Amino acid sequence: QVQLVESGGGLVQAGGSLRVSCAASGRTFRTYTMGWFRQAPGKKREFVAAISWSGGSAYYTDSVKGRFTISKDNAKNTVYLQMNSLTPEDTAVYYCAARSGSLVHTQEYQYTYWGQGTQVTVSS
Repeated sequence: QVQLVESGGGLVQAGGSLRVSCAASGRTFRTYTMGWFRQAPGKKREFVAAISWSGGSAYYTDSVKGRFTISKDNAKNTVYLQMNSLTPEDTAVYYCAARSGSLVHTQEYQYTYWGQGTQVTVSS
């Protein structure tokens, strides 16, 4: 069983930066692939980024490539999403997700564990 707790959300102006974190419980965190998803008001939850268990592979949705960076610290059982050059279109609740295994996945159904989410609001 893995429990995920996101933090670091908040209000930021367009063009600014924010880093959200996801702390995971469990001794097997290093064997988990981690993902970030987001859900904007009135929209379906969508994939943002994912990182393999080793941190060696990462994948991003096109709209955040070059602006967002996902990273994983196995010693701290934490995954991060550094978000730069934020726009109002990035406003959403950001969710952390985890699944056992080494491959990077981009679909919601492929993840087993989910956090409660953290709100990110970008003002224009």
